[in-house]
Amino acid sequence: MRLAVASGKGGTGKTTLAVSLALALAALRGREPVTLLDCDVEQPNDHLFFTLGTLGNHSVNVSVPELRVDRCTGCGECAAACRFGALAVVKGRLLSFPELCHGCGACWLTCSTGGVTRGARRIGSVYDATTTAEQANLRLVWGELNPGQPLAPPVISKVKEVGRSQSPDGGGCQVVVMDAPPGTSCPLVETVRDADFCLLVTEPTPFGLHDLELAVEVLRVMAVPMGVVINRDGIGDSAPIERFCAAGGLPVMLKIPFSRRVAEMVARGGTLLDADPSWGPRLLLLWDECRKSADARQAGGWA
Repeated sequence: MRLAVASGKGGTGKTTLAVSLALALAALRGREPVTLLDCDVEQPNDHLFFTLGTLGNHSVNVSVPELRVDRCTGCGECAAACRFGALAVVKGRLLSFPELCHGCGACWLTCSTGGVTRGARRIGSVYDATTTAEQANLRLVWGELNPGQPLAPPVISKVKEVGRSQSPDGGGCQVVVMDAPPGTSCPLVETVRDADFCLLVTEPTPFGLHDLELAVEVLRVMAVPMGVVINRDGIGDSAPIERFCAAGGLPVMLKIPFSRRVAEMVARGGTLLDADPSWGPRLLLLWDECRKSADARQAGGWA
């Protein structure tokens, strides 16, 4: 099963849950390997929780137009075909704005003179790592978007591709936890679009509820089954979140109480399991509940 852990806003504890869940699965599920994908490629930090062994590096390139001024006639057909305003013809001269380019290929497919051809630009890297002997069943894949690059989805797609390629048959690990980027824009969509289930982590604050509502709306459009985890339960009023979930038929699958011990442990690079080992069985139960919900959806029993 491919489980995404997401949130409508940053700082809700999404990464803490994703890393703790992956560790619990690797430690307590026997010999079945676990893959943790850090898809927050603008601020990846899952790897900070681990001692890493072998490290692989994969470059991420996107297609971009290359201008051939010697062949360009200034006809403007390529600029007219670009829906993102990345090309313009000014006084018969073709200008390019790489920050706006999405690499769709319309320009070089439209150009009949060879004035625009297909090129490539490196926008980031993806790292594939093993962990220590104590975490032998866990592999970690994360991406890093180069500074100044506007497009995170291609790097996220590469993270998932590398994650799938880890098994001999290319089918990927059967137990996958994806730590999604915060928010509700394209990076989230790219992460969760093929997830079997998504856990939305929120907090009992007005901002937490507001951004949860936005995330739920996106996932409903995408038809991704979901459940809710309330983190830092007790620091505010969780009743509005529970009413929202009840009205929308969303299960509140876990509440993580606010704990100074957990906060101190995470600040030192620890996890929920380091703060209290009893979290291990509770997280396994959460995984099983997510899997059952995903199976029910595939069988047509999830509304």
